[in-house]
Amino acid sequence: MARLALLSVSDKTGLVDLGRSLVEEFQFDIISSGGTAKVLKEAGIPVTKVSDYTGFPEILGGRVKTLHPRVHGGILARRDLPDHQQDLEANEIRPIDLVVVNLYPFEATIAKADVTLADAVENIDIGGPAMLRASAKNFQHLTVLCNPQQYADYLEQLRQHGDPSFEFRRDCATAGFWHTCQYDRAIATYLNQQANSDSLPEQFGIAGSQIQALRYGENPHQKAAWYQVGQTPSGWGAAEKLQGKELSYNNLVDLEAARRIIAEFLGEDQPPAAAVLKHTNPCGVALGESLVQAYERAFAADSVSAFGGIVALNRCLDAETATAMTKTFLECVIVPDCDAAAREVLAKKSKLRVLTLADLNVGTGETLKAIAGGFLVQTADDLVEQTQDWQVVTDKQPTPQELEELLFAWKVCKHVKSNAIVVTKDRTTLGIGAGQMNRVGAAKIALEQAGEGCQGATLASDGFFPFDDSVRSAAAAGITAIVQPGGSIRDKDSIAAANELGVVMVFTGVRHFLH
Repeated sequence: MARLALLSVSDKTGLVDLGRSLVEEFQFDIISSGGTAKVLKEAGIPVTKVSDYTGFPEILGGRVKTLHPRVHGGILARRDLPDHQQDLEANEIRPIDLVVVNLYPFEATIAKADVTLADAVENIDIGGPAMLRASAKNFQHLTVLCNPQQYADYLEQLRQHGDPSFEFRRDCATAGFWHTCQYDRAIATYLNQQANSDSLPEQFGIAGSQIQALRYGENPHQKAAWYQVGQTPSGWGAAEKLQGKELSYNNLVDLEAARRIIAEFLGEDQPPAAAVLKHTNPCGVALGESLVQAYERAFAADSVSAFGGIVALNRCLDAETATAMTKTFLECVIVPDCDAAAREVLAKKSKLRVLTLADLNVGTGETLKAIAGGFLVQTADDLVEQTQDWQVVTDKQPTPQELEELLFAWKVCKHVKSNAIVVTKDRTTLGIGAGQMNRVGAAKIALEQAGEGCQGATLASDGFFPFDDSVRSAAAAGITAIVQPGGSIRDKDSIAAANELGVVMVFTGVRHFLH
């Protein structure tokens, strides 16, 4: 008797070639459902509809097609158990050797801007996951394929061995279970979001498919890999690498930090912006009249640290800016787009990794950190703040220009490891104190780095001042305006010092610690 294959797929990629090879090269019989059967038949491939095979019609508008004993009996039967074989014979059920199934496009459906709950629910597959799980469970006796990328390997297994190896069937079964795991996670996450709950869910699931095995992690002795959440490439999975060496673990971590900071300056109302980062901390951020001016200002803010850094820009990369970037060694460049002239310039730096990501504001929803025995989840720090929500706490009031500068400094400070102090002028960073154990130390680093540039400059602090010492040292260096969250029991001391020294001080009421 010919071997039997059941094909029922939403993603029709490679379907016709697979079906033709199964029939013409390996003499399989094929049963199939709905749209899959139609595609195969139109391609001239012999196929029996599932409803004809089971003797039971598709009902409920296609909701019930493959949920039938002749289907699941053929999938779940063990070839090594006589009573299973007797049941198959008694019920005229053929054992199924190959199941090819992928699921309704639930994630693609909910990604649509106008999707309704009814549309989403209708794209929750039932028969597909049931067949996937049944086939994966019985992998010792049949093969299950859930991804078109597996088709060529399966056919090669048949050519080389006559039947797929145990190891191949086991690996395909594993892929099937991961596929249903990711699918269920996406559904549960979506339905939880529909509840409009302000709290994080009672259960939090995460599953990913490996995009790339990385050479190593943060250090050469650590293993690492890059995973994509969901079936549809998004975020960095949707980025295009135009040139350069293979991305490393540290590159990807730095690129994400760069994306987050440049996302603060996206929009038609925003001027050209550039950020240069090193080890996830910005070493220079600037706005400019042109993209090249913004980049040159950001680079000059700390040219020593910029060596070997990551550059993020909020505009399509042009040749002039690309030329400026080739004057130093950089690890990666991330831009929303890159014109042909800029690509030609950058090609001279063949090892430089250049990526385009159209949606630099893609967002992450939640952030995760691993801890022993579990993980922590928090919503992303994507709060959009407006200066009109701030409180001016000093006698001296900020000018509109000072408010713009304070907002720029505050946006940058949000992306510096705590304790964080940022000094800026003309919407360019002059000094950054990052990740210090105390705020006084962070302020000292930022002020010393800014040097004489502190005259008439602005200072931002990601947390409140517990004492007035940082206010006094800032004023002594020439700082004229300070933005900080407020909330210390000694706020009055800091305010009094600012009033005494003629410094503007603004409280945001929001803290931006970054650990």
